Amino acid sequence: MAFIDAAQLDKKRVLIRLDLNVPLQDGLIQDDSRIREALPTIKHVLKMNGIPILCSHLGKPKGERNQGLSLQPVAKRLSQLLEREIKMAPDCIGSEVKDLVNRLEPGEVLLLENLRFHSGETKNDKEFSRQLAELGDVFVNDAFGVVHRKHASVVGVVDYAPASYGGFLLKKETEYLRKALLNPDRPFVLIAGGAKVSTKLGVLSNLADKVDRVIVGGAMANTFLKAQGFGTGLSLVEPELQDDALQIMNRTKKNKVSFYFPVDFVTGRDVKASQPSGIHPYQDIPAQDMMLDIGPASHTLFAEALKDAKTVIWNGPMGAFENPVFSQGSFGMAETVAGVQGTTIIGGGDTDSLVHKSGVHESISFISTGGGSFLEFMEGKELPGLKVLGI
Repeated sequence: MAFIDAAQLDKKRVLIRLDLNVPLQDGLIQDDSRIREALPTIKHVLKMNGIPILCSHLGKPKGERNQGLSLQPVAKRLSQLLEREIKMAPDCIGSEVKDLVNRLEPGEVLLLENLRFHSGETKNDKEFSRQLAELGDVFVNDAFGVVHRKHASVVGVVDYAPASYGGFLLKKETEYLRKALLNPDRPFVLIAGGAKVSTKLGVLSNLADKVDRVIVGGAMANTFLKAQGFGTGLSLVEPELQDDALQIMNRTKKNKVSFYFPVDFVTGRDVKASQPSGIHPYQDIPAQDMMLDIGPASHTLFAEALKDAKTVIWNGPMGAFENPVFSQGSFGMAETVAGVQGTTIIGGGDTDSLVHKSGVHESISFISTGGGSFLEFMEGKELPGLKVLGI
């Protein structure tokens, strides 16, 4: 496995692919955690007398220049965190950028403009990959959030770079996740929430015979209940996946894996309701209601299932937590997971946001920076960005 700590970086131009895709509102960064996660690798390059040339995407400009998705605010925040000037390139490839790179000295940092201003990035275009690679003597990928993408800055650039490595964040992500999958401390509990079974089907299928307990919450629990013949009112259900839900439950039963789903729900007339319409056991959901959060009995049940856990992987909230009316189950789960005396791993943007909003993020062992990449890793899929680096 080739990571940056094994690389010779003295006076080398080091092209670093980062995930600086931060949420912006009116040009202001709403959450800088992805920028902070990038700092160890950048600081290491500077310490080793290398020249960091940073690249990232931001949003979905779809191959066109969009000033609202410029990385300029990121450059400003990076300069504050690194306490040094961050030079901002006008583009990510081209003669002007090459001239800027050639004038850089050790100790200086350059941030390239949004990679996705060029369609060649998402198309993994060979010429775009070549032009990007020639900006550095060494390529480092430290963007776990995009390693499931066959993009130029993730895969194509490796074909042209003189040497390629994984960064410290990539190392941390893969070590934590591999340990959980291959050699977990037990009991090992998977918590799967969120809206759809379809997005978690691969994870549930891959881990069904690896974990000791499965807790299912959020709207995806509705499909499991519907598959067992219970009424779900007007709740979100994926009827085409009812057979898959039953197969997963049968697999866990066969493997002696304990399977937990909510036993009561906070219901409402719609997701934006200003107050709940009631709390009902799963057998008695009113026909005109939606199940929008787990109820207090479910919280007690899930807390009991987590009490002696030694490894916990959690992806997906327990309900429509964006609405404070239906957020108690998700925030309660965050507090319960934070209190687990073992390794706790959080994955996915909504779950990441949830634990930060609940104020318990510092009590979580590891919060993955990946959304789709985290899920695909948990599914046991081969991720292109890791494969090309031999990681």
